[in-house]
Amino acid sequence: MAVLERLRPDHAPALLAFERENREYFAARVPDRGDAYFEEFDDRHQELIEAQEAGEIHFHVLVAEGGEIVGRVNLVDVDAGAGSAELGYRLAEKATGRGLATRGVREVCRLAVEEYGLSRLIAVVALGNTASSAVLARAGFGAVGGVTLDDGEPGTAYELDLGELIPG
Repeated sequence: MAVLERLRPDHAPALLAFERENREYFAARVPDRGDAYFEEFDDRHQELIEAQEAGEIHFHVLVAEGGEIVGRVNLVDVDAGAGSAELGYRLAEKATGRGLATRGVREVCRLAVEEYGLSRLIAVVALGNTASSAVLARAGFGAVGGVTLDDGEPGTAYELDLGELIPG
């Protein structure tokens, strides 16, 4: 069973291993991070920790027994004033099909409300990425329209009103 943890400095080696081991798998679904990502990983990881401490992002990892990272669930473009952020996630190929992505996304949605004071999340998925679309649907997100992804490919935007998660 994997446990969701907020990203910490000591996660760096396991996170780098996760990204390297799954690079080809991820690149088949989303734009590749490029060689510079791996070459500059330590500096980038420190920058993420600093941005997280400033409240600009909220990064999380799914950690399996033994400390292996099998997924990440991140909130970026945090706008505390608007109460919004963009959700992104990725799961190791060997960890798919077990509900880990859905559990991780649901847990980060809970944290978004209870810990980060957010009220709305958005997510963007490439057309044809049915697994990610299904994760978002199970977590309560609804499709709100078509978008063009950073790499020029078509995608779908999803949104979740986090007020719906708060028991009334």
